[in-house]
Amino acid sequence: MADSLVIVESPAKAKTIGKYLGSKYIVKASMGHIRDLPKSQIGVEVENDFQPKYITIRGKGSVLKELKDASKKVKKVYLAADPDREGEAIAWHLAHYLEIDEKDTCRVVFNEITKQAVKDAFKTPRPINMDLVNAQQARRILDRLVGYKISPLLWKKVKKGLSAGRVQSVAVKLIIDRENEIDAFVPEEYWSITAQLKQGSTTFEAKYHSLNGEKRDLGNEGEVQEVLKAMGDSAFTVQEVKEKERQRNPAAPFITSSLQQEAARKLGFRASKTMSVAQQLYEGVDLGKEGTVGLITYMRTDSTRISPVAQEEAKTYIEEKYGAAFVPEQPRVYAKKNSNAQDAHEAVRPTSVLRDPDTVKEFLSRDQFRLYKLVWERFVSSQMSSAVLDTMTVDFLVGNGAVFRAVGSKVKFHGFMKIYVEGNDDGTTDEEKFLPPLAVGNVVGTESVEPKQHFTQPPPRYSEARLVRMMEEVGIGRPSTYAPTLETIQKRGYVAIEEKKFFPTELGELVIQMMEEFFPEILDAEFTAHMEDDLDHVEDGKEDWVKVLANFYTSFEKRLEVAEDEMKEVELQDEISDEICEKCGRHLVYKMGRFGKFLACSGFPDCRTTKPIVKDIGVPCPKCEEGKIIERRSKKGRVFYGCDQYPGCDYVSWDKPTTKPCPQCGSLMVEKRNRSGAKLACTQCEYTEEVLEEQEPAEG
Repeated sequence: MADSLVIVESPAKAKTIGKYLGSKYIVKASMGHIRDLPKSQIGVEVENDFQPKYITIRGKGSVLKELKDASKKVKKVYLAADPDREGEAIAWHLAHYLEIDEKDTCRVVFNEITKQAVKDAFKTPRPINMDLVNAQQARRILDRLVGYKISPLLWKKVKKGLSAGRVQSVAVKLIIDRENEIDAFVPEEYWSITAQLKQGSTTFEAKYHSLNGEKRDLGNEGEVQEVLKAMGDSAFTVQEVKEKERQRNPAAPFITSSLQQEAARKLGFRASKTMSVAQQLYEGVDLGKEGTVGLITYMRTDSTRISPVAQEEAKTYIEEKYGAAFVPEQPRVYAKKNSNAQDAHEAVRPTSVLRDPDTVKEFLSRDQFRLYKLVWERFVSSQMSSAVLDTMTVDFLVGNGAVFRAVGSKVKFHGFMKIYVEGNDDGTTDEEKFLPPLAVGNVVGTESVEPKQHFTQPPPRYSEARLVRMMEEVGIGRPSTYAPTLETIQKRGYVAIEEKKFFPTELGELVIQMMEEFFPEILDAEFTAHMEDDLDHVEDGKEDWVKVLANFYTSFEKRLEVAEDEMKEVELQDEISDEICEKCGRHLVYKMGRFGKFLACSGFPDCRTTKPIVKDIGVPCPKCEEGKIIERRSKKGRVFYGCDQYPGCDYVSWDKPTTKPCPQCGSLMVEKRNRSGAKLACTQCEYTEEVLEEQEPAEG
């Protein structure tokens, strides 16, 4: 007969923990939060110290009855929700419903779901931490006040269905500001001169560096001609060779934001997908004979801290697998990435490095395996020795004072690079560039000298990974809020994603413009970051949550009154298209949806006709030869290509067809893209060729 009830959030977590605890424990799931603020009203008594009015979430009645009945049959109830503010709040709501004293030692937390971690946690239960609960309550109420006070204004002044959010509004403004930077950008001309050189069988490149001892950029063709004139037909003669050894250190183990960024770069995952798959790995996977095990530690964290036990296990593994040279003299300790880091949990790491990816692959889905492999490799590499690289810089004197420079490197000792190298924003990793042995006075062969005109590029639009990084840098949001924020701003129609980049919509720009006029502090990243700090201080017990809300609301209430009187009504006009609705004969208008623009009948809601916007890519259909290939979107928003004669012709392709025929067989070529770039590939034979394109500048 069981004498204890354990309540967690999810059935998967309940299943894993239940196997560890044995028959004396009943483990059940609350299915997330059980209480929340009502949707139909603000649910906060502002005049009564911002007291919230919680109600039971619709549909949770049967779950709560089951938990209540189970709690009556046991001596002790343990609340084992996740180890963060949300988890603490869930535990507090459960304690309230089950009439458990919050000062009772009913709360159990663990950073990883392994047998030892769970058993250790149950040896040291604690009371509910009301500082954590109040920090969660303060955030929830703060967001409710902003959303439920500003949104009705927007409904009245602009149109129904709009919403304003505290963190989401700053995120949209970041996207709009970047778009404005791009619009205002004036390209500047510059030139490069690249020489393809050869020594023995090795071909390498050198770039123009200086003229007559003066290093200067080439701004126009005249300056290029000056260099070429100085070079004449002279040979490239080695003037100076510099060789040195440098160390390269591994990246820190993952925190939430870096995990989301690297999963986007290397796996193509969106932030929400990364967190969903990570949750599965955290809650537990059935590993056959070993049973159900949590494979990674808690994935919502801003700390790079690693437990001494995990470090020691990694050290032993690395030494046995790769040798003592791959173990650093001292265990690596990584500094906080920013001053806002709470350091409440460890970094995201495998619960045991002994479960290397290949040994668990058969038990994981493809996405689970790829993400686990990423976490495992990042952690193990973070505990390894630095890589040692030999670098070589060679200056060539050409003609009358022109100097070209070649830079090469080769790995002398792989160190952590044996396992893992962090990706770049363009999806690539650094590659070795070999130079042949060269000495002063050597004359090398010249295969070509190519001057090339370039223009500076505007800053890149935000991808999800870049936006997460920017939110982290400016201090808005916290590990648990990045992914939901990105989802929300898309659902509201304030931004759209095209080719994995954020674009602001007209609606988003209008809402931000109005908020900027009347609620500038809501859009001020520094103000929002300060609010996040205040919430952290509530969590640490240094600030009173009611005082934090009162300080915010005093000025906010005054701005609301001004906006109510002075905000002008704006009629958001739909852009009318030339197309006519097939059902009712009215004009179709452009609307903005989650996946970009689409066409809808202007007679809505009487007529609900919608259709996608057809984008002709200028390629005839290779199947029926009568239709044209157009760009379409799947129900999930993914771009694909199909014949405009559908359903008469069913040609479809995920890869973009091109007008260029295959030079080998004359068949259709398609453009294939991945994280390392693009290439053209024949649909009938094995011919491929690289697509030469300007590389997107990395964001500093």
